Amino acid sequence: MTINSEERDDSAFYGNMPQRSGDMELEQRGMAPVPEANRFGSPFRMFTLWFAPNIQLSAVFVGTLGAVFGLGFVTGTIAIVAGTVIGALPVAYLSTWGPKTGTAQIPLARTSFGKSIVLPGFIQWGCSIAWDGIIGIFGAEALQVLFHIPFWAGAVIVLGLVAFASIYGYEVVHQLEKWLTVVLGIMFIIFTVKLAPLGQWTTGNTVHGATLIGSFILFSTIALSESVSWGAYASDYSRYLKPGTSSRAIFWWSLLGLVGSYCWMEIIGLGGAKLLMNDQTAGGVRSVMGGGFLGAMALVAIGLGAVGANALNDYTGSLAFQAMGLKIHRPIVAAFSDALALLLILWLHTGNLETKFENIVLFLGYWVPPFIAIQIIDWRRSHGKPDVRNILNLRTLPSGWRALVAFVAGFCISIPFMDNSLVVGPVATALKGGDLAFYVGFVAAGLIYWALLRFRPNSPVMEAVEVSTS
Repeated sequence: MTINSEERDDSAFYGNMPQRSGDMELEQRGMAPVPEANRFGSPFRMFTLWFAPNIQLSAVFVGTLGAVFGLGFVTGTIAIVAGTVIGALPVAYLSTWGPKTGTAQIPLARTSFGKSIVLPGFIQWGCSIAWDGIIGIFGAEALQVLFHIPFWAGAVIVLGLVAFASIYGYEVVHQLEKWLTVVLGIMFIIFTVKLAPLGQWTTGNTVHGATLIGSFILFSTIALSESVSWGAYASDYSRYLKPGTSSRAIFWWSLLGLVGSYCWMEIIGLGGAKLLMNDQTAGGVRSVMGGGFLGAMALVAIGLGAVGANALNDYTGSLAFQAMGLKIHRPIVAAFSDALALLLILWLHTGNLETKFENIVLFLGYWVPPFIAIQIIDWRRSHGKPDVRNILNLRTLPSGWRALVAFVAGFCISIPFMDNSLVVGPVATALKGGDLAFYVGFVAAGLIYWALLRFRPNSPVMEAVEVSTS
């Protein structure tokens, strides 16, 4: 491939690409849009891509929180399904943008955020490391129990495998998720069958009235936060699909993968909460499987599940890092992120995991709805045809102040509606713990961005602001 002068200036964003399904060559390409000549793959791969990463123990742990909040099985299940579907819908929609632009999600946001993409880019890179931590801890614990090794050694093994997949890139990640869909699917089917006679499937609510409503809202919001958090990843894993790929097929396969995996894991976590939480989940799974060969295989599946989920985190994190304008090759960023994730896993392993888990899961998602709202408005504004030809040169991009203002304002407006041990807003308190911050952030940021787009005064002062910040 001929490299022009612009590519030489931004060489970290370019490089080798996979040419076909199953091409396991090291992907050196970063956030540069994928040329149409290099597109391949079927929309079905979006199902395995979004299914396998969520067939892991952190999603089961989320389900156990329903029992902690006092919800019965039926009520908790309704909360899981409702929250998961609401959170998965925008992710499935954003996944359809990949074939149309050839561009990953955070880099694509340069069309609306301009130079201010540095903020959401940094947040997403940090979030990818945080997700590495909260998911990786379960994989590390499983290997610790399986091989009788120190916890830190289990964490090193998990993150070493994650680094391999994320460094090799797009097609290796897709192939990994395809095979993990089969392997993890079989193992968790067996686990579900084993858990069936032991779980609490007919429990009633232990909270009532306003407290029940607040607990339902909070639990459904946590379920929503799990699925909607992928919204900053979506087009990363569809950008190699051909431009003519059916958007409808991409949407439905993505939605099915997300909803099917999360609902399955969280519902069995809810039903088996008392049993699983007594043994810190990894040991509990082995106990449910009856020990022996099946118990060992279950622990292997838990470790592999952590690898599958975190491979996506690191790959997306490396693209978000580049979107900030830092011209470092993507594989190097992925490796560096793994090193930071190791430190986070070791910290999470100390103290009260339940409290840390709830706080991190919620905080990792609060910024995503405002981000998604801005992207959807900008996408509709361009009639689904954003100009991505010049997004690589940060210096030539506009300031993006409108998107930045809407993003920050949307998040700030949602603070009174948050409920976690770090921030309990007055509205959430009035709702007995009901957390509506995700919904409020989405609506507020969207309305503010829409209003700012319409507010284009021709005064000399405003013109000076536009010029000085561009």
